[in-house]
Parts: sequence; structure tokens; C-alpha cells
Amino acid sequence: MSAGTIIVIVVILVLVAAAAAVASMLLLRRTAERTMRGAEYDRLAREVGPRKAQAEFAKRRQRVDGLGLQSLSDERRAAYTSQWNVAQEQFIDSPAQSVRAAAAMTAAVTADRGYDVTDHERLLTDLSVYHGRYLDGYRRAHKVASRAGQATTEELRQALLGYRVLFFDLLESPGYVRQEPARASTPARVAGQRTRRQVTQGRHGNTRRREEDADGVPAARP
Repeated sequence: MSAGTIIVIVVILVLVAAAAAVASMLLLRRTAERTMRGAEYDRLAREVGPRKAQAEFAKRRQRVDGLGLQSLSDERRAAYTSQWNVAQEQFIDSPAQSVRAAAAMTAAVTADRGYDVTDHERLLTDLSVYHGRYLDGYRRAHKVASRAGQATTEELRQALLGYRVLFFDLLESPGYVRQEPARASTPARVAGQRTRRQVTQGRHGNTRRREEDADGVPAARP
């Protein structure tokens, strides 16, 4: 085999390897984007088809990237995390008030990141770009919060969870383990958050004990 032929073969192999690397990178990028969008993209794709859904999300991303979103400082993250822990503890004695506080803090961190919170429907569209996998829970939480005084304790607990996963995703907390979409309703504990014993709720004499579910939300008092 001549030297020229060997060179041609080597060049072809290099080009094939480069093309495979680019294709793999694009595939990983698309997979990551679909994971961020979650059910939002899947729902739109079913309604208008994958191609139109892709185009729509490209438009949404262009708008969101033009908002000038900013990451929060470590100090702001710490302050928000501390406030959240207080609100979550409040669920024990006042579930409705706890959810209202969670709603207010989620709105605050959303605005602090640079999102326009004046139009709720527009906000949902904007959040679908980078936080879409948590929007179903956020929508349900928003509906429950609007009638928190009439909601059941379980509805309020689920609402608190719905706010929490979006809240910490927006917060970009380094110690917060983001869950896959299927498990978004049971997020991991924030690093540094105080650990409580998991005990069964009930009474023995005049002693009242607390319960914390596996998802970290303490049970309300009976």
C-alpha cells in the first residue's frame, strides 16, 4: 500500500471520528435540553409535532436569553435557603401559611434571577425553557395556594413540594440534588439543612411527637 493511500485512509478515519463526535455532542445536547423542558416539550410536541415544538422552544429560548438572567450570589442563596427552612418548619403548625410563604419566596427568587413576573402565563412560558420539568408541580402548587384556606393538608403538602423543587432549581443551590422528572415530587434535602428524626405522629399522655416524611416536609399537627 502506497504512502498516499495510507494518508487518504487516515484522513477519512479522522473525518469519520470527528463527525461521530459532533453527532454525539449534538445528541447529548438535545437530550439535556429535553430533560430541562420535561413534560412541557413533550406536551407541545404531541399537539403541534416535534418540528414545530422545536421551533417554538427556540423562540422561547431566544426571548429568555434576552432577559439577562443572573445567577445569585452565595449570600443570596444562603439567605433564601434559610427563609425556606423557616417556612417549611411552619408547615407543622400552619400548613396554609407555609404554602403562602413558599409561593411568595418562589416569586421572589424568580424575579431576583431576572424573570418578568408581572404576567403569570408569560412567566410559565419563560420558565419552560430551563425549568420545564418542574412546571407541572408548580402549576398545581399555584392553584392550591390560591385557595390555601380551603385546601386539604395533603394538597398543601404536595403544593409545598411543587414550589420547593422549582425554588431550588431557580436558586441553583450547589448542595441541592436535582431529581429526574419522574421523581420531582420527592426532592433530596438541601445540603446543610437541619436533619430531624423521622418519628410517627401521635400522642402519648401530654407528649406530641413530630413526623417528617421521606421527602423532608414535616407533617402538620392534627
